[in-house]
Amino acid sequence: MNIGIAARKSGLPAKTIRYYEDIGLVRADRKPNGYRDYSEDHLNVLQFLARARSLGFSIDECRRLLSLYEDSDRASADVKVLAMSHIQDVEKKIEELQNMRTSLVTLVDACQGDNRPDCPILADLASGGRR
Repeated sequence: MNIGIAARKSGLPAKTIRYYEDIGLVRADRKPNGYRDYSEDHLNVLQFLARARSLGFSIDECRRLLSLYEDSDRASADVKVLAMSHIQDVEKKIEELQNMRTSLVTLVDACQGDNRPDCPILADLASGGRR
């Protein structure tokens, strides 16, 4: 199948598929005219990558997951360790987002939102958060 069909079936943009090929995550076959030719196996890899990325795994983590996926002698413990590490990263990001939200709520609450030029939000941004 050509890249357009692979994109539609995998749910990935063609540009992303080309990028994945450029960085070695997937290697399409080539037709005699040089066009990419994707098999069902390629499509399975693309769908695997799409799902892994939708769960927030980095490209390097996807590379490791794909390696484990393709290794029939893998230990599921290796996969679990990688996923658990990713959970820790997600929890850290959640904490950072919660802190960001708290700061924004505080700033919005401090702003009168009236016609005066004084604005604690802009003052905070200008000061780099130092008060």
